[in-house]
Amino acid sequence: MTMTSGTGTDTDTAVQAEDFGALADGTPVRRWTLDRDGVRVRILTYGAIVQSVEAPGRDGSRAPVALGLPDVAGYEEFPGPYFGAVVGRYANRIGGASFVLDGRTHRLTANEGATHLHGGARGFDKRVWDAVAVPGGVRMSLVSADGDEGYPGRLDFSVTYTLGPGGALVLDHRAVTDAPTVLNPTSHLYWNLAGADSGSALGQQLRIAAGYFTPVDGASVPTGEVAPVAGTRFDFRRTRAVGAGYDQNLVLEEGARGGDAVAAELYDAWSGRVLTVRTSEPGLQLYTADHFDGRPFGPCAGIALETQHFPDSPNRPEFPSTVLRPGEEFASRTVYAFSVR
Repeated sequence: MTMTSGTGTDTDTAVQAEDFGALADGTPVRRWTLDRDGVRVRILTYGAIVQSVEAPGRDGSRAPVALGLPDVAGYEEFPGPYFGAVVGRYANRIGGASFVLDGRTHRLTANEGATHLHGGARGFDKRVWDAVAVPGGVRMSLVSADGDEGYPGRLDFSVTYTLGPGGALVLDHRAVTDAPTVLNPTSHLYWNLAGADSGSALGQQLRIAAGYFTPVDGASVPTGEVAPVAGTRFDFRRTRAVGAGYDQNLVLEEGARGGDAVAAELYDAWSGRVLTVRTSEPGLQLYTADHFDGRPFGPCAGIALETQHFPDSPNRPEFPSTVLRPGEEFASRTVYAFSVR
């Protein structure tokens, strides 16, 4: 095990790295632990997975508030839920598993019927990433080759995890390419502020600063419409219990993006824990994992608040663009901050 500590703007964050087993093919996996102001985060080099987040409650006790698995074998056995992983190149769905860019059709791996989901059969969540310590955290990186799962261009991608004041977990995504491509990564964390093993999270209180949503067809691919949430079950502009199952992209209000603007807030009255989400992204996928069957978690055991661009944007020119070109840098930030009430 090695240990370093950050200084300057990232003071007081303890950073540890240790061996953490291996994949079935023998590839070694490392685990990094960040600890600051009562919040502890563990991250694996496999899938850049956030294995656990522990945060204090109203009584001061620290408990796991993100769903995770105890060993690498578990993540290989249960890949579909994408527990805590970075997914890419494209989070969410691309209809018909294809898109046209600069007049050329690119055919992607279809891994959900005829649809491309979360980067394909072997997306970022199933790779072992390189990792290096940075002040206050760890930077993980990988290279996605030209043609990877059908995507054009070599992509050099990284995600940096740091803990800021108060134990705020900061995710910074960066990427460059050598040919025009599309990119839409996200972190697939599942939150349960009452504790990862406490059962359904649907009773927790949620607010999302989103006045519109993107309706979908029977394959959960956007129709292209942007509809108001008013009068629908997708209206979380006022805090209320999650209450039911969801798998829907919401359009964040312009004033809810960037800087100190709050995109979403989740609250558990029993523990007093509050999770505040800030992001530079224009969308947020609310997903409640209704399909969990008890192996290893039950239905709706966690709530995913996936900050992202919109699903199927490469086929929807009316949506915010996800095109990345040579000479440009992709940059995206999401912050998960913890407090008690």
